[in-house]
Amino acid sequence: MSLSKSIVRLITGLIIGFTAFFVLIYGGVPLALLVLVIILLASKEYSIILKNKGFLPSFKIIVASGILFEVLTYFNLYKLMPLAFTLSAFMAFMWVLFRGKQPYIANVATTILGSVYCGWFPVHLLMLRDIGSCCGDSIVFNGLIKTNASMEGAIYCVLMLLAVILTDSFCYYTGIQFGKHKLAEVISPNKTIEGSIGGTLMCIIFCLIFGHIIQIEWYHSLILGILIAAFAQIGDLCESMIKRDAGVKDSSDIIPGHGGFLDRTDSHLLTIPVVYYYVQFFIMCDVSELFKGLF
Repeated sequence: MSLSKSIVRLITGLIIGFTAFFVLIYGGVPLALLVLVIILLASKEYSIILKNKGFLPSFKIIVASGILFEVLTYFNLYKLMPLAFTLSAFMAFMWVLFRGKQPYIANVATTILGSVYCGWFPVHLLMLRDIGSCCGDSIVFNGLIKTNASMEGAIYCVLMLLAVILTDSFCYYTGIQFGKHKLAEVISPNKTIEGSIGGTLMCIIFCLIFGHIIQIEWYHSLILGILIAAFAQIGDLCESMIKRDAGVKDSSDIIPGHGGFLDRTDSHLLTIPVVYYYVQFFIMCDVSELFKGLF
């Protein structure tokens, strides 16, 4: 990579990183708008990638499903989420039956997958930012603005964001310096086991230090470090699998020096839900409470 491209990559990365950081701290409407942008861009690139494979998922239904998930999440209407998933699946079937150019079940499947991958996964960022107790504390509104924005949720968002960035960075640089054994040669030939180990170790160290600062138990920090490192890399490999199967190198060229939007957020898409559910069920409350009355 040339020096000029490296500088462009660095500047773009810093702008995106600082923007995401301040939006996560502020929460509320700015965060909801950020998630909406994620849904729109991820859905667009996902649909384009799949078209290269010959599939025709419905971009409109993927976006509509994502927006529906976000609205229900923003207003804490989680009881309606099963209905939203059901409607999303029904819309996918109806679109292929009556509007689709190809009446193939693969188009139904890729539309539903897109709704989950590009819609349901990103809205967990709202859930993590406003994380509460297992009992589901009520959300107080002042008009359309949330007034109980939890700084605890913001801290976990920042932890997740920085841990993923460090994992990606040290996987890359450790792999360049010491990489010899391929991690997933068929899917992503440049990734190595040594790089994966380097990124994982750095993520764990960071989470242990960050966890000590915010005063959570060391074993929670350790587990979070392992989970974040694992799913950041799995998320990266999942997007690589989709691109390789479709025969494309980058999801797009929308971000100068970085390629596509999915190329920069793939490590986060799977990690956000994992961090949310671990924090919610294992740190914020006793998971055994969930199973009372079953035994």
